[in-house]
Amino acid sequence: MRDKIGKFVDTIDTLKLTQRSIYANSLILGEAGAGKTNLACRIRNFIIDSGIPTIYLDFSNSHESEIEIRYKDEHFNYIRFEESEEFMERFMELVRAKKHIYMATDPNFFATKKDIKSVLTQTIQIKELLDNYYYFFHDIENLNGFYTRFEDFLLYMLTFLNLKKYGFTFLAQPHSTFENAQLKLLFTFLYIGKSTNFEYFNTNILKNMPKNRFVYQHRTDHKTLLFNEVNTNIVEIDEYRIDE
Repeated sequence: MRDKIGKFVDTIDTLKLTQRSIYANSLILGEAGAGKTNLACRIRNFIIDSGIPTIYLDFSNSHESEIEIRYKDEHFNYIRFEESEEFMERFMELVRAKKHIYMATDPNFFATKKDIKSVLTQTIQIKELLDNYYYFFHDIENLNGFYTRFEDFLLYMLTFLNLKKYGFTFLAQPHSTFENAQLKLLFTFLYIGKSTNFEYFNTNILKNMPKNRFVYQHRTDHKTLLFNEVNTNIVEIDEYRIDE
């Protein structure tokens, strides 16, 4: 079980993923080259070892040759989204076989008329996926690629996260969009838990972090009367090697 993913900077303790990680949501923010993909790969390996299929949605629309070698293991099944019957047939073959899926797509496929689900939205909300898969959303540089208004994006995320059984990891760069007060509130609630302090979600401190070092914030297992206690630490994530 590949559960040990790094260490705490200020202590000798090891950072480990647990059973809770299978169901909890994770938000990974970092500049280009910060190690987001490395950390996501560590989480993916743990989910795979737990016997749960994964769907990794690459919104950079990467060609197969552009994808990092660390993802090209025996569980790598690349497919590129398109609105066609041929794509859907191949995609459903993978889903029914509970294969791990790496799907490249352009976020503009989300664009649609108000109150009408795009084909991409319908695809990633197929019941077999929602019931059986752990999701990754990778590097959506512009959140407006989802919808043109923040309110639509908020409702989309709340609906989507309420439908699925297992967890969800979201990777993004800490651009100014994430300092929007409404967006802070949404992601603080979805990924950290109820809290009274927006500083739990201050992306300014991320900009000068060394590669593979993150501010690690997580909600404690026990709940207080009104708010969940949030712990904050600095962690160093181990660089993943393909031979592990």
